[in-house]
Amino acid sequence: MELRSLGESAWLIHLPGESVAVALAGRIRALAPAWLEDVVPAYASVGVFFDAERIAAEAVAEWIAEIQTSPPNPLSEEARGDRTFAIPVCYERGPDIGAVASHLDLTPDAVIRLHTSTEFTVHAIGFVPGFPYLGYLPEALCGVPRLTSPRTRVEPGSVGLTGRQTGIYPLPRPGGWHLIGQTPLTLVDVADEFFPLRVGDRISFTRIGHAEYHQLHGKRLQPGAE
Repeated sequence: MELRSLGESAWLIHLPGESVAVALAGRIRALAPAWLEDVVPAYASVGVFFDAERIAAEAVAEWIAEIQTSPPNPLSEEARGDRTFAIPVCYERGPDIGAVASHLDLTPDAVIRLHTSTEFTVHAIGFVPGFPYLGYLPEALCGVPRLTSPRTRVEPGSVGLTGRQTGIYPLPRPGGWHLIGQTPLTLVDVADEFFPLRVGDRISFTRIGHAEYHQLHGKRLQPGAE
C-alpha cells in the first residue's frame, strides 16, 4: 500500500490490484467514521476524502494503516461490491458493430456472443457522471482503437468498446469509442440523483431485439435482473 496526499483533505491509496481496492473501499464505507466525506475507488487505487476541520491528515493516514492490518468485519453486499446487474442491449442499434467485427476478423454475431458471455466489473466511474469503465474484454475482442474522428454526440445507453474495455454512455455526450449496441435502460438521472452503478459492481449483457428495446425504453436500471 502506498499513500499519496491529494491536498489538505484527501489521501490517494495505491494498492496491488483492483479487487484489493474494491475491498478496501467497501470496508471504509462500512466503518464510516464521522470525519469521512467520500470514498472513490478506481482500478487499483482508492481516494479517501475527509473533513480537515475534524481530523488531521496524519491521523487519517494512521487510521488507514490500522484497518489494513486489523481483522476485517463482515461487510454488506453493497459494501463488498457484490451487486450484479443484467443489462439488455440491442446490438442492431450499434452503428460500429460491423467495423468492429471486421477489425477483429470476426462476424458480428461472434462479437455479440463474446460480449454477452463475459461478466464485467466496474473498475471506475468517470468521463461523465455515471459512465462505467468495464473490464476486461475477452482476448478476441481486445485491440479495437478509438475512432479516428470522435462523434460530436453519442446517444444515452450506447454501448462502446476500445482497447481492453467496454462501457455505456449514460448521457448524450461526444465520444470516441466504437459503438456496438444500445441499452434501453436509464443508467443516470442527474436531477433525481439516480446513479445506480458503483465500482466493484458486476455487469453482464443480454441480447434483445428492437421490439423489446422499445418495451423497456426509459425503465431504470436495477440490480439483479433486466
